[in-house]
Amino acid sequence: MKLGRKKYKLICFVTGVPGAGKTLVGLNVATRRRDKTQPTHAVFLSGNAPLVAVLSEALTRDEVIRQKNLGNKVRKGKVAESVKAFIQNVHHFRDDALIDAGPPPEHVVIFDEAQRAWNLRQTANFMLRRKNRKGFLHSEPDFLISYMDRHADWAVIICLVGGGQEINIGEAGIDAWLEAVNTKFPHWNMHVSSRLTDSEYAAGKALNTVRLRQNTYFDDCLHLSVSMRSFRAENVSDFVKALLDCERGLARKAFAQLSDRYPIVVTRDLALAKQWIRARARGTERFGLVASSKAQRLKPHAIDIRVDVNPVHWFLNDKDDTRSSYYLEDAATEFQVQGLELDWTCVSWDGDLRFTGSGWSFHDFRGDRYCNIVNVDNRRYLRNAYRVLLTRARQGMVIFVPPGDPSDPTRSPMYYDSTYQYLAEVGIPILR
Repeated sequence: MKLGRKKYKLICFVTGVPGAGKTLVGLNVATRRRDKTQPTHAVFLSGNAPLVAVLSEALTRDEVIRQKNLGNKVRKGKVAESVKAFIQNVHHFRDDALIDAGPPPEHVVIFDEAQRAWNLRQTANFMLRRKNRKGFLHSEPDFLISYMDRHADWAVIICLVGGGQEINIGEAGIDAWLEAVNTKFPHWNMHVSSRLTDSEYAAGKALNTVRLRQNTYFDDCLHLSVSMRSFRAENVSDFVKALLDCERGLARKAFAQLSDRYPIVVTRDLALAKQWIRARARGTERFGLVASSKAQRLKPHAIDIRVDVNPVHWFLNDKDDTRSSYYLEDAATEFQVQGLELDWTCVSWDGDLRFTGSGWSFHDFRGDRYCNIVNVDNRRYLRNAYRVLLTRARQGMVIFVPPGDPSDPTRSPMYYDSTYQYLAEVGIPILR
């Protein structure tokens, strides 16, 4: 395939198990193409602000240290500006398209977690509130493709797709990309991972439609099946999927395959959980507390998800900094850890997601009581939040399920007991 020939437009959908290194693949492409004077200048885009902040700061710090070791004087701010050339927030990239009628300087863009791009309603709402643009008629995928389509010669879009990662209102899923290409950009060539058909990617009817396009190609090579995050066990994502799908037999089987190499334990004692995780981390291996953004009733255990966690400090600062994850004081939520990872995690499981014996019940704490979550999308977001939390560790995790308090109606033991029993029944050892 000759990308340099006239009017060749290519969009590619790459799938992968959680931790398969899709972000690293995208960064590798982008960092090799920093020079804007080159026709193949590439940029890595993500709507995940914590991910962009942590990656940018990590690369900046690394470059500053490297230059100082070489005897060169550099300003951190100057280095940070150069990093921004190839790592950007997708919303800034989108805003550039609003300001400039021409094509972007990049011919190659890599969209991380593309399924999290906004749908038409969310995009139009944002454009009205923040940009004072009425009647905006494009979803975010539609508008971003149209921006790249301004190139007269060629352009490449690489969409990195994670399964079950939609965790916020207005996230369109991969359907919006497929529909946009199929209805508005028929001249674009589409290369699609053959695994996009799996239920966790929620491609839906749009995938059946694009199969009929002449220039759509399915390729097994576009699925990254080996997890880089959980390098000790490739079965972690399978286990988490089966666990959250309430497939007990599959969950037990997957856990049996990973337990020797990837330790997971469950406990009802937070102090014991912290002791377990500290005892296993070696050297600079990083560990931290994570919890759902709806985990409002962990406060009696000194876990308050309302605390504003700065992901840069939490992920990058040393053990002597109280803001770092090492202190096991501040819990990061799914929004702060998605796309990032630790070596060891303590997953705090609150009463927002409860096992009922045959499935899950979904709850939102409002005022002084839990309310059932009725909206189907919001239920999916909550379950996906736990999917994110359970797939953040490279080497192992401890799951803390509170014992509850019979004297506190907001923390009744019945909110937690069945979930704890379910985790034990699928084979997770109990830490006492």
